[in-house]
Amino acid sequence: YDTPHTGSTTHLLHRAGQLAEDIFSRSIGDLGITARQYVVLSAVDGLEDPSQTTLCQYTGIDRSTLADIVRRLVERGLLMRRRTLIDARMYAVRITPQGKSVLEKAGPIAQEVDAALLTSLTAPERETFNSLLQKVLSQSGA
Repeated sequence: YDTPHTGSTTHLLHRAGQLAEDIFSRSIGDLGITARQYVVLSAVDGLEDPSQTTLCQYTGIDRSTLADIVRRLVERGLLMRRRTLIDARMYAVRITPQGKSVLEKAGPIAQEVDAALLTSLTAPERETFNSLLQKVLSQSGA
């Protein structure tokens, strides 16, 4: 049953995020990456040797969480990390051939997850939903 808090935007967004994570983890199978790891792999693949700071800005993932995700992906051999020449305290990240392979296999699955998550919406509603989420995030600086 509904209480005033279960219908709040914050709670509904949290539950939708949990649902998305659940569908992604069930769908991804043997690839064994999380939705956030997929986002980081995609970002690294689309950028030229980004720093972890750049990845934080690009993905909206906080610094400590991103550092943990990158560390795990490096340990699995999906990313490589090295100190930058400009700032020895900063890491540049690059996708490995194994990471590229996982990313290529995960891409269609991620698209299927998006479709499954929004299956109850019509095509125009999906466009509106995504547009509104982007608007909320852009106004918050996220």
